[in-house]
Amino acid sequence: WVKMCMQCGVCAGSCPFGPHWEHSPQKIFMMIRAGKREAVLTSDSMWMCTSCYNCVVRCPRQLPITQIMHGLATYAHRLGLVPKDQPTHFFSQLFWKNCTKTGRVNELKLTLALYFKDGLIEGIKKAWTLRNIGLGMLLAKRLNPFELLKGHECQDKAGIQKMLKKAYEIEHKRRGFGT
Repeated sequence: WVKMCMQCGVCAGSCPFGPHWEHSPQKIFMMIRAGKREAVLTSDSMWMCTSCYNCVVRCPRQLPITQIMHGLATYAHRLGLVPKDQPTHFFSQLFWKNCTKTGRVNELKLTLALYFKDGLIEGIKKAWTLRNIGLGMLLAKRLNPFELLKGHECQDKAGIQKMLKKAYEIEHKRRGFGT
């Protein structure tokens, strides 16, 4: 796919986060072609992709740029090359753990884990600055503080765990680690 990129820059110009990327998809493809594997995989860039698909829709070569960005991020994760304190990676790991534990996402626990990731004092500061939003959600019955004690769960947690185990086995075999 990378060899098909004609370096037109449409992806970079189409991306809503374009100005914030360390390296645009166009530049990442150029770096891959130049053999700069380490620089690509330790970059923050592919973690910036929000899956809006603007780049994919507008690419004259119809390259699956979004999938390539997520693939690079996954590969960097597998190799342990994720930049330290990378917020998107942190959120995805937190979300996955939250979701797989009960089969559903507990929004309150997820939000609090994000608030307090930098410590108690920082968490309190973040919560205080957003207190009006929290109060509004509480009054609108969109936030239940009792979710902290026993969040909502799917009915068949064992089934979810069984399904995830099977998916891991299939993926393990697909990668050639199985027998």
